[in-house]
Amino acid sequence: MSDRETLTTKRPVSGAPYTISAAGYVAEIASVGATLRSLTLHGRDLVVPFDAEEVRPAYRGATLAPWPNRVTDGEYSFDGEDFVLSLTEPERGHALHGLASWLDFDVVSSDVSSVTLTATIEAQSGYPFRIRVDVTFAVDETGLSTHVTATNVGPRRAPVGVGPHPYLVAGPGLVDEWDLELPADRVLTVHGERMIPGPVVGVSEESFDFRSRRTIEETEIDHAFTGLSRVDGEVTVTVTVADGSGVGISWGEECPWVQVHTADKPGLPVHRIGLAVEPMTCPPDAFNSGVDLDVLEPGASLSASWAIFGIPAS
Repeated sequence: MSDRETLTTKRPVSGAPYTISAAGYVAEIASVGATLRSLTLHGRDLVVPFDAEEVRPAYRGATLAPWPNRVTDGEYSFDGEDFVLSLTEPERGHALHGLASWLDFDVVSSDVSSVTLTATIEAQSGYPFRIRVDVTFAVDETGLSTHVTATNVGPRRAPVGVGPHPYLVAGPGLVDEWDLELPADRVLTVHGERMIPGPVVGVSEESFDFRSRRTIEETEIDHAFTGLSRVDGEVTVTVTVADGSGVGISWGEECPWVQVHTADKPGLPVHRIGLAVEPMTCPPDAFNSGVDLDVLEPGASLSASWAIFGIPAS
């Protein structure tokens, strides 16, 4: 067997593995999709993990670019041209979560507590723009921080959005038993099984008011929230159990939206085992609405950061 064949055989199906750690935090990163495969604090899961030899389930932990969430019908217009994307959510007929999630990212640098990965989304049918995506994961005593930069390395301006896809784990049990604190005043409504975006309304109109911490119970959520309250420029969402312990995620002003999903998959083992909390630079279908959509000139970049941290018992 050649050296190349040996390396290919030993390489996990989720991609090249990177382990970073500090202050009790251990993060496992997979190169395919620049994916957060697992994150623990003193052995306690903070996100829903998956095995290195497992094909990543859906978008669990993936970096989302050059758009988060959905492009309705996979169709949009930009600079006077009409484009059609591949439908990566065929059951609903949409293009979901961008083009970076199955790219194999190369390592730029790594040490015991951080790793930086890079990949380029090449111009292609439906998205004729060239975007380099650089992702840095780093752990310290405050938790795991992720910094994503999307740079337009092509010859024409391009629509771009980014975000992550972690499923947070507060503790034992299912989402139903956990308390959520989500400082959002407004929610983007969706229509029907296809979840086509509608108007933005107050959270109380849709029974999604978690501005004060309360138990999720049987509430089903798969919605984008905005009108985010910040402390010192940061939004913080927490998911906790009865003793006050759990997990939080925080981010800055570059992400004015957050998708929250209770992972409703009735009859499947993954049903409501984690709460997806996905800070986003733009809302669902921003390629059509233009809301908070970044348009990058050649050479320009869009950057966003977020951090996941453990919460001790009260």
